Amino acid sequence: MNEIILASKSPRRYEILQKMLCNTNYILTVMPSNKEEPIGETATKDLAVSSAEIKAKDIAKKVDKGIVIGADTVVVLGNRVLGKPKEEADAYEMLSALSGKTHEVITGICAIDVLRDTIKKRSVITEVTFRNLSEDEIRNYIKTKECMDKAGSYGIQGVGGFFVERIKGSYSNVVGLPKTELYLMLKELGIDLL
Repeated sequence: MNEIILASKSPRRYEILQKMLCNTNYILTVMPSNKEEPIGETATKDLAVSSAEIKAKDIAKKVDKGIVIGADTVVVLGNRVLGKPKEEADAYEMLSALSGKTHEVITGICAIDVLRDTIKKRSVITEVTFRNLSEDEIRNYIKTKECMDKAGSYGIQGVGGFFVERIKGSYSNVVGLPKTELYLMLKELGIDLL
């Protein structure tokens, strides 16, 4: 059995990966890592890649074969990392800070071929520009609760997409898993999804 193991509980990553594998003979399994993500005051692509690698290695130690995929997404405004909000006040502050500005969404991905003990990793950066948001829009969005489990307090694939004026780069990266780069990484590991 050809197995790809997602070391994440993100339903968005699962959905993207499931669609990528739909015409293959690979089985997708979810085994979330409980490893804590590294916290940094200044976000770089290295922070996201390190976190993805920690998660992937954690799960790779627990299985005998398969490809383990770890991913982590951070939102960066200037030099500031915007993680997941702890409460509604955090979400309000983050969305207010993002209003009318361009920020970066950085996803680190790590793929490990457990049997061959081979690792591929990289990061992808997408620039996202928000239009100017009113206080009412921000408060009404927070009421949807969509923002509460997402870095930067928004989901581009949902209602949060109403705030996005433009993006430069990979859309699926902003959702949480850059498809093109993951496809190429898997190809380097000998898995051609086409």
